[in-house]
Amino acid sequence: MEIHYTPKGVCSRQIDVVLEGDVIKSVKFTGGCSGNTQGVAALAQGMTVQEYIKRCKGIKCGPKRTSCPDQLAEALEEALMTATV
Repeated sequence: MEIHYTPKGVCSRQIDVVLEGDVIKSVKFTGGCSGNTQGVAALAQGMTVQEYIKRCKGIKCGPKRTSCPDQLAEALEEALMTATV
C-alpha cells in the first residue's frame, strides 16, 4: 500500500510511505530539514505502523504543535482508518 500525505504545520510538503502489510517499508519526505527527515525515515523503516504511532505521535518541533515525526504518525493513523493495514 502506498500513502501520499500532505502534512500540516511543518516544513515538509509531502510524505510518501510504502507499507507491506502493517510494516513500514519506506518513507520519503519532500521538504523539511533534510537530516532530520532522512533520520526519521531510516528509523521508521521495518517498524510496524502501530509501533511507530506509539513512539512518535505527539512529538513537537520547538514551539510548533506538531513535527515531521508526528505528521508521519498522523498519516499512518489516517491510513488505518481508511484501509486495513
